[in-house]
Amino acid sequence: MFLESTATAVPPYRFTQRECLAALDATSAFAALKPRSRALVGKILGNDASGIVTRSFCLPEIAPVVDKNAEQLNRGFEAEAPVLAAAALRGALVKAGIDAAELDALFVCTCTGYLCPGVTSHVAEALGLRENSYLQDIVGLGCGAAIPMLRAAAGFLALHPGAKVATVAVEICSAAFFVDDDPGVLISLCLFGDGAAAAVWSDLSGVGKWQAGHFTTVHRPEQREKIRFVNAGGKLRNQLDKAVPGLAAEAVAGLYALRQGEPERVLAHSGGRDVIESLEAVLPHRLTETRGVLREHGNMSSPSVLFALDRALETAGEDRRWWLTAFGAGFSAHACELWR
Repeated sequence: MFLESTATAVPPYRFTQRECLAALDATSAFAALKPRSRALVGKILGNDASGIVTRSFCLPEIAPVVDKNAEQLNRGFEAEAPVLAAAALRGALVKAGIDAAELDALFVCTCTGYLCPGVTSHVAEALGLRENSYLQDIVGLGCGAAIPMLRAAAGFLALHPGAKVATVAVEICSAAFFVDDDPGVLISLCLFGDGAAAAVWSDLSGVGKWQAGHFTTVHRPEQREKIRFVNAGGKLRNQLDKAVPGLAAEAVAGLYALRQGEPERVLAHSGGRDVIESLEAVLPHRLTETRGVLREHGNMSSPSVLFALDRALETAGEDRRWWLTAFGAGFSAHACELWR
């Protein structure tokens, strides 16, 4: 599977962490938190130690989101996920010089809301895909979903020689914001942002083109309760344990040992400062692109690793091999390699 192009999209509303703190501080939901909880949020949002400077949301104002009910939150996802996904894919198609009607398949991964028919149906309509294009929505894989999505696209291309395929990871994390005194919930409130990343793929080789393959994965269901969404009165509530950075590092190190070649760069999901530091402790690479994504966008869940890929492509130079990894709910971790 050969890469034709990538593109990313974020909503128009961008906030610094301090602006987020000021907005939350004015809400009744924040006032109802225990003093220790308010102090934790203030510590994370009140300085740059988290590694995050700005985040983008599909919200002109942050404060109202904490008082929305489950229906209102999912309506936000329904309205914004197709728009953001289409914006990212439109950019990738322009870069590739490919018309949407030439796409034979569209894969979309997401976990921050629900649509039936899925996001693919809405994106296909908005961009003008053929009515016989294959549409596949991948849901429930959390932050690690982008790489399994790429693996599904590779399988489609293997079965359909000459096809052109698009992949889009899109998350409206602001549609899954939740507030209570659980530290994991509060940390999630301080980390996540909205975004989408798209790529166009084919089976056509060419000089300098990146090829994707060597997919690996690991599942640790006994650790499922450490990181997952739970239903809380109809809302999505992120369950995040302090053990997650260590779990991620252990799983990623195991996958890295299975690599086929020696990469010049590792591109990872930007789970958070502690996660990145744990990964760098077990990998012989500094995660420069991943840190850049975290700094500018926070943790966007599944699109994050593809944002890192998009950044790396801008400075690829003479690099010949990269290793990508993403991880999250399950507990699961995934990896693949790009080479040329």
